Amino acid sequence: MSDNDVGVDESAAEAPVDEEDAGTDGVSEDEEGFESLEARIAEATTDELAAEVRTLRERAATAERRIEEQDAAIDELESKLKRKQADFQNYKQRTERQQEELRERATEDLVERLLDVRDNLSRALSQDADADIRPGVESTLEEFDRILDEENVTAIEPDAGDAVDPQRHEVMLRVDSEQPEDTIAELYRPGYEMGEKVLRPAQITVSE
Repeated sequence: MSDNDVGVDESAAEAPVDEEDAGTDGVSEDEEGFESLEARIAEATTDELAAEVRTLRERAATAERRIEEQDAAIDELESKLKRKQADFQNYKQRTERQQEELRERATEDLVERLLDVRDNLSRALSQDADADIRPGVESTLEEFDRILDEENVTAIEPDAGDAVDPQRHEVMLRVDSEQPEDTIAELYRPGYEMGEKVLRPAQITVSE
């Protein structure tokens, strides 16, 4: 049988290879990478490969231990933070209870002392209608002022001609007066303050 009967297209067999399809020199980049890896493995001895594997395993184990240590440290920090938050809440609640107890005791103590003042006023009023109760009332007022002084409560009683203090004085009205303009003409009702806190401003009239 002749070559023509075989049906082989010699022109097709001799067709050039497309470099874009086959890569550089007919070999793809992946194939080059595998060939390079195969070449390194082929050149390495069994002992070298075993040592490399051990090294990689040790590195992996070390990385895992570090991750576990970091996770444990994070858990410990989160636990400490939660305990601190709980301790702070307990401290805050305990402090609030103590402050409330102090306020209650202070109020109870003040009321107990004021009860004596009330008793004195009641005794003064229970005297005969023609009796002079002024001395008893004056004594009771002195006792009441003493209690206020013990509580660091002082009266706000500005004099006529003093400058107006909006923080401590309440202007009731403006009147004609011999005092300089825009100064206090007269004290209408005294005010009171405890320390630096104004409990009640003094009511005044202001000179026009």
